[in-house]
Amino acid sequence: MNPLLFQMTKREVIGRYQGSVIGLAWSFLNPLMMLAIYTFVFGVIFSARWPHGGGHADFAINLFAGLVVFNIFSECLNRAPMLVLSNVSYVKKVVFPLYILPITVLLSTLFHALVSLVILLVFYIFVHGWPHWTIIFLPLIWVPFALLTLGCSWFLASLGVYLRDIGQVVGVATTALMFLSPIFFPASALPEAVRQWAFLNPLTIPIGQTREVVIHGNLPDWSLLAIYAVVGVLIARLGYIWFDKTRKGFADVI
Repeated sequence: MNPLLFQMTKREVIGRYQGSVIGLAWSFLNPLMMLAIYTFVFGVIFSARWPHGGGHADFAINLFAGLVVFNIFSECLNRAPMLVLSNVSYVKKVVFPLYILPITVLLSTLFHALVSLVILLVFYIFVHGWPHWTIIFLPLIWVPFALLTLGCSWFLASLGVYLRDIGQVVGVATTALMFLSPIFFPASALPEAVRQWAFLNPLTIPIGQTREVVIHGNLPDWSLLAIYAVVGVLIARLGYIWFDKTRKGFADVI
């Protein structure tokens, strides 16, 4: 990893809890507490069950897996519009590679997502026993997802410099996306007429495939992943080109 990128990512990870008493330990406690809350609220209060079988704990496991994926996308996109504006000092430095700012946020978010994944696996072991071997395919799902997220982040980071209101729009959009994505339900539970349109949602495939390999022990859908990988690489490339073309005007606008 580039030394500058490593140092900025490290600062981003540690800086989130800077000044707190237990510091980085919050990265473990936060997902642990959220998993406990989801299990209690949906399992005990609402007595919710995952479609096609499963108890209260299974609902919490599936819900938490979906939220882990959603949080990566949501945090990166919500922070992207203000990334350049909150690092004005870097804009004035000709030699500073501004394009690494969204990468830094993505890597930091992935670190916290991996911590959440560890918490999820520990809970899964407690409920069902040893995880499925198919979890080894998870990187093949998350890499194209990360590329797609990075491409969107580059685009929004640039757009946020020229259009300051974009941050408010993105916040509303990601909130709506949480309820429109198969987080609280599987995509298979949607009506047939709606299900095909659900795959236009950039979160449908990574959420569904993450559950398949981590929770259900199934192999990924290789055709879906191949299409998603092509789209992810394309969006990452277009996002970088857009950012690179527009960054020359950042100093004039700021």
